[in-house]
Amino acid sequence: MSNLNEPTLITIARANGVREQVTNLNLGQRVRQLRKDRKWTLEQAAKQAGLARSTLSKIENGQMSPTFDAVKKLADGLNISVPQLFTAPKSDKMMARLALTKSGEGREHITSTYEHEMLAPELKDKAMLPYSARIRARSFDEYSGWVRHDGEEFLYILSGIIMFYTEFYEPVEMRRGDSAYYDAVMGHNLISISQDDAVVLWVTALPD
Repeated sequence: MSNLNEPTLITIARANGVREQVTNLNLGQRVRQLRKDRKWTLEQAAKQAGLARSTLSKIENGQMSPTFDAVKKLADGLNISVPQLFTAPKSDKMMARLALTKSGEGREHITSTYEHEMLAPELKDKAMLPYSARIRARSFDEYSGWVRHDGEEFLYILSGIIMFYTEFYEPVEMRRGDSAYYDAVMGHNLISISQDDAVVLWVTALPD
């Protein structure tokens, strides 16, 4: 993240990611699947939603477009929100993912100013990018410009002392246990001001 010509961690994290294609949702099929997931008959589901059985059957078979009132009743009857009713499940997305990264076993990405260790590197399409970094820079002049990228970022100081520079605020000295949350599109850089290189934890919210 030190040189404007170097690939950023976000670029690396997204390099192997597969962009999902948006598909049109078939509301009737969605309602039928939700009903079957609950092992309800048409009669049971219609009763839960306060709709006529024939109305629910027509909705499931795509023979009628439900009014907003009917959609609200369906959602209430299925005990879900209206947005959830229109959100298709992602069958290829694991809902119990777990990645353990032992100390020192992350994926290294070294620049002239930082030594990054990417954590949970094996997980693809993450919503967050966690990584630790050893801050090698000792002067702001070691950077070729501001580091900036899309998303929001959380910074936590693990050891040492750093000076946190941001584009619109005065520099702030930060020590072990200090943290900051900021918009990463705002220019930001870190330098170590302790005798040893400071070590920090960064968590970046990846943009869609």
